[in-house]
Amino acid sequence: MTTVLPGIAIIGGGPAGLTLLLTLHRRGIPATVYERESGFSSRAHLGGTLDLGWDSGQRALRENGLEDEFKKFSRPEGDEFKMCDGAGNVLLAKRAEENADKDPRDLRPEIDRSKLRKILLDAVPADAVKWGHGLSSIRSLGGGKHELTFTNGTTVVSDLVVGAEGGHSRVRPLVSPATPIYHGVTGSEISISPDVAARPDMKDIVKLVGDGSLYMSEGGKIMAFQRNGDGRIRAYAWFCGPEEWKTPSEPGEARAALVEQFKGWAPWTRKFIESCDDAAIYHRPLYYLPVGHRWEHVAGVTLIGDAAHLVSPFGGAGANIAMLDGLELGLVLAGCIVGGGEAEEREAAVAAWEEKMFVSAGKAAAVCMENITTFTSSAQTPDQAVEKAKEFILNPAARREA
Repeated sequence: MTTVLPGIAIIGGGPAGLTLLLTLHRRGIPATVYERESGFSSRAHLGGTLDLGWDSGQRALRENGLEDEFKKFSRPEGDEFKMCDGAGNVLLAKRAEENADKDPRDLRPEIDRSKLRKILLDAVPADAVKWGHGLSSIRSLGGGKHELTFTNGTTVVSDLVVGAEGGHSRVRPLVSPATPIYHGVTGSEISISPDVAARPDMKDIVKLVGDGSLYMSEGGKIMAFQRNGDGRIRAYAWFCGPEEWKTPSEPGEARAALVEQFKGWAPWTRKFIESCDDAAIYHRPLYYLPVGHRWEHVAGVTLIGDAAHLVSPFGGAGANIAMLDGLELGLVLAGCIVGGGEAEEREAAVAAWEEKMFVSAGKAAAVCMENITTFTSSAQTPDQAVEKAKEFILNPAARREA
């Protein structure tokens, strides 16, 4: 008897969507990712570096045969961390040399987001990713089937639609009325190019950031720096403010606005801001979905990654739990489909996976909420920030997960 394979449409080609596609492909189940970007290179310059946990992001790669590729492109030396106050005094440090004798499961190597995406794309059939397909509408046809219409005029019918297109998902309204909530924290992403980072006058910044990350926190303001694989140093400058605040589009004005926000901080922070790349200044307000976000299962549709549980970056959880979603949903679907399960069994399996995901994602979301509340409180002291950071850095179980 021939098994009729369901049509699976994955909306969004980020870590969650591509991990799901890969997990299905490796187990003989066809699926298609629909991505609104025009191609890999259209946003390859965006996104910082990700630290992947052993039981989450790394597990998703291991179980799909990409452990060696991850080792090839990741940077174990990037698993180092410093925390400073606004004056630049180092209050806490985890240095790369301390990793030498650690259990590999307790390490979180860094990998550039663009490198990770390339690894995932290279491991799936090229025609399984449809570029230039932004979802414009979706409607139920009954019986779990949905018709998807894309901005380029293409229309497809799917047996299962997986929303993996981020916090502003167009699939989410099919299962939940939840919309992203503003954290009350806004700011900008800036960076200095590899050429600028190599200048003699930047040696102090390069030394402080090291090969990993540097977090400065005081009075509810944060500057988070990270070294990318190509030598670029990226920074996120966040502070509490109204949602209406926007990063000025003119580079000089953007720099002036950030200099004003971080006035009185270590002099080198001003040097970094004033030396940042004109072409790499981005507005970065922070949003989240309600902690514990959940929904009643809807036939033929589900969500993974930020579409299901958007969180702040204050926990290193986003990409990790997104990839874990993709892996675990893929394993559930493959097991059901390969086993000859009918549509009803598939829906029951997806519903059971959703319930499990709600619990694990809810725990991660609660940690991220607690962290951002601590770090952005105007009453926050450097000592409080250090104690909160220790909860993660000195907790092997937390580091292995999200």
